[in-house]
Amino acid sequence: MKIFKQILFWSVLGFALIQFIPTDKMNKPVDHKLNFVDAKHTPGKIKGLIKGACYDCHSNETVYPKYAYIAPVSWSVKSHVNEGREHLNFSVWETYNKDLKENMLSKTIQTIQGKTMPMPGYIVYHKQANLSDAERTLLVKYFEEMLKSKTY
Repeated sequence: MKIFKQILFWSVLGFALIQFIPTDKMNKPVDHKLNFVDAKHTPGKIKGLIKGACYDCHSNETVYPKYAYIAPVSWSVKSHVNEGREHLNFSVWETYNKDLKENMLSKTIQTIQGKTMPMPGYIVYHKQANLSDAERTLLVKYFEEMLKSKTY
């Protein structure tokens, strides 16, 4: 029993101490001239779907949930956001060149159709990101039309 209490004590102490390791949760300011939904004058329904399902990880408009402030979960959340922004950041869309935009739209279509995005773990805690098949089809058609008309 003594060993169990020691393990518990050190575990609680360790958990308490890691709360002091900060993670940067500040979003960069958004220039609406560069932001995808603003620059492309995205229709309201599509804009809502993109913001609800994509923007937390793929923009500078991340809204961090309460659990994102508790280590070690905070580290994982921040890592996912950083990685998402590396692959695609809707907040700086207009800074990308045409080839990159085309590639990003193609990959976005693939991930939506393949249901790999939004990530299944994200959907559990963010119901608005759980896209129906009809919503996925709507997004795919929107992005495909952009590719077809080269208006990206």
